[in-house]
Amino acid sequence: MAEQIDVVEALLFASDAPLEAERIREVLDLEHVAAARALVDELKTRYEEQNRALSIQEVGGGYRMVTRAELAPWLVRLARARTRVRLSRASLEALAIVAYKQPVSRPEIDAVRGVNSEGVLESLMERRLVRIGGRKEAPGRPFLYETTREFLVAFGLRDLGDLPKVEGELLIPALEGGADGKAPAEQGPGPSGADVTAGG
Repeated sequence: MAEQIDVVEALLFASDAPLEAERIREVLDLEHVAAARALVDELKTRYEEQNRALSIQEVGGGYRMVTRAELAPWLVRLARARTRVRLSRASLEALAIVAYKQPVSRPEIDAVRGVNSEGVLESLMERRLVRIGGRKEAPGRPFLYETTREFLVAFGLRDLGDLPKVEGELLIPALEGGADGKAPAEQGPGPSGADVTAGG
């Protein structure tokens, strides 16, 4: 029979997303989630003591097997042949506003950036970094945007509490409605909504 810690190692290796302690508990039929966390901690310690190329990190509410940071230069060489689209400055601006002020509506994001953010929000949803979390109880009932688990994973965050602290406070300018005092209603997200498959 395989040792439980070996099973945990195999699960982390095979998983393409952070693996929750509860899921490990279910697979191994453990009595408590704490037992699953203890196994992960034991595996993490083993990797550190043996100075392995891999390490275990807690990100996005689960555990993930990753390479050590000092090996990054060699991984960069491997990845150079790949074409990877980086986030534009506009996308990073909108993503930062959503991350720090979520849930936040597009008119509020537009007010901070000073330009229309519809295109960048669609791009962020296609990458599954942002999703629609509901509608705001305001004229026009605009969509409310929030970050996703993929956002946490992409930026190596355990949760939103790990976001870098910033000085001051991001203020959302007061919004004014149209001539009739009402904001225009937003259309449904259609095929580029919250459940869109990742696009890079």
